[in-house]
Amino acid sequence: MRDFELDAELARRLADAADDAPWTLGGLEEAFGTVFGVSPTLLAVRVLDLMPAPPFEPQTLYRLLRELPRLRPVPLSLDTNESSVWRFDVPRYNTSDDLARSLDLTVSELEWFADRGEWLRTKPLPLRHYRPMQISKKAGARLLEIPKPRLREIQRKILRRILDQVPAHDAAHGFVRGRSPLTFAAPHAQSEIVIGVDLAQFFPSITGDRIHAIFTAVGYPPAVAGILTGLCTVATPADTLRGLPYPQASQLRTAHLPQGAPTSPALANLVARNLDIRLSGLGKANHLTYTRYADDLAFSGSEAADVSTLLWTIEQIAGDEGFAIHPRKTKVMRPHRRQHLTGLVINNQPSYPRDDYDRLRALLHNAANTSAREQNRDGIENFRAHIYGRIMLVGETSVARRRALLRLAERVDWSTESHKSD
Repeated sequence: MRDFELDAELARRLADAADDAPWTLGGLEEAFGTVFGVSPTLLAVRVLDLMPAPPFEPQTLYRLLRELPRLRPVPLSLDTNESSVWRFDVPRYNTSDDLARSLDLTVSELEWFADRGEWLRTKPLPLRHYRPMQISKKAGARLLEIPKPRLREIQRKILRRILDQVPAHDAAHGFVRGRSPLTFAAPHAQSEIVIGVDLAQFFPSITGDRIHAIFTAVGYPPAVAGILTGLCTVATPADTLRGLPYPQASQLRTAHLPQGAPTSPALANLVARNLDIRLSGLGKANHLTYTRYADDLAFSGSEAADVSTLLWTIEQIAGDEGFAIHPRKTKVMRPHRRQHLTGLVINNQPSYPRDDYDRLRALLHNAANTSAREQNRDGIENFRAHIYGRIMLVGETSVARRRALLRLAERVDWSTESHKSD
């Protein structure tokens, strides 16, 4: 008796979803992504392999989907160091020796920094690779885990050599070259309705297993992918977790993306690629625009949109992809009130509020009259780069504001901008 992949009802819903979709990998991924219970990328690849040209009627696609045989898991051989598929223009590290040489480390040093056995969790802070820093926020404390200089440099090499070569989804605008908060928010300007949704505990919710899957998907053998995963994730020590809410602490005590590592944003974008595919498909199916900036999701379009159904579906898709929605941060913004995303007001042309500009101008004025160090109350490392980044951000929508802030910044003595960090 044949074992089919899809039951009749699921095959029917998938065929209906793909009825008007472009007959491309991206088009089918987005269409299939709106239906629960399937892997949209794998299914799109299988369909295109069997049916390279679009069918004349949906019934043809339904019959193909209904007759797909169930895939059997293929045992993975670990006896070879050679990876069979390299999907991007990345360095081909087939062994731990290859990776160690590339990073100017011995294999022992490589294993020490990867800490795959989580040995350092129980060691004193000076031996650990990360410095913890808690930041108080309205919604609770946020834990930053900042890599010490040697590990940070290793992570920067991984970012430049590997992760920068793997493209994020078009809907992702956070930490992507050429994109910004402005490119994230601008597509939603002057919309009848704007919906903002926040992913809870974005970095901590991304586990080491999911990062390992990214590196193996790129082409690295399991052993090398395991070391790369160790270099880019951390399991937070018990003493650092004291005082944090239990749900947050339970995520942090297992290997996860550290908020503060240079590799984390790029890896998070790659993990969220399937989420972006499915939410883009959901948006198109409802005539809505979708973009994402890190943990901020945005939809916009006609006020006729069925908001309650949309929000329910977003939550289901996010959960299906390993993420959770922060319910108290969901915003439904209509034209009669201020519509804002990532700090930008978008009722008309995107712009930063006057208050943001005034606060930054006051900080620069005070720093020019006292010192940069005096104004660096949070002890931010490389405070000058941080402030110039804020100037570029606030000035992105106004040349006049940017010029005024840059003139103030030129008057600041940056030579003693912060305390030395370990």
